[in-house]
Amino acid sequence: MAGQFRYTVWDPWMIISQILTLQCVFYVSLGLWLSLFDLVSGNDKSLDQVFKYQELQFSSFNGKIVVASFVFTALNCSLGLWYVVQRTKLCLDFACTVYLLHLIACIYYNGSFPTTFSWWLINLVSTMILCVTGEFLCMRTELQSIPVNMAPKTDL
Repeated sequence: MAGQFRYTVWDPWMIISQILTLQCVFYVSLGLWLSLFDLVSGNDKSLDQVFKYQELQFSSFNGKIVVASFVFTALNCSLGLWYVVQRTKLCLDFACTVYLLHLIACIYYNGSFPTTFSWWLINLVSTMILCVTGEFLCMRTELQSIPVNMAPKTDL
C-alpha cells in the first residue's frame, strides 16, 4: 500500500505467540526474583507467593519481598515487551493482557476472585510500570530509526 508509514497485516498466530512469550517472561522473571529474594532472606519457596492473594501485603517482611519481586518483574517484562512487541502503541494492550492472564491464573489457583486491596494495588502499579517503561523503550527505538541531518547539503 502506498502512502502508509508501516504496512501491517492481521496475523493472529504472531499475536498469540507474542502473548505467550510475554507470559513466559513474566512467570520466569517472577520466579527468579522470588527465588533470589527467598534465598537471601532465608524464606521458604512456595507457589503461593506467585498466585495467592494474601501473600501480597505490606505488613509482613515476606509480603514486602513478594511486592518487590512483582515490581522488579514488571521492569524485566518491559525489556521483553521492547524486544518482542517493538511497537509503542501496542504496549498498553500487551501489558494489560499479561496481568489479565495472571488474574485468570490466580482465580483458578485460589478458586475465588481476589478481594484484597493490596493485590489489586500491586498488580495495577506493576501494570503501569510495565506499560510506561515498555513504551519508553519502544519509543526510543522507533525514534532512532528516523535520520535527521541538520548539516547543509553539499552535493548540488
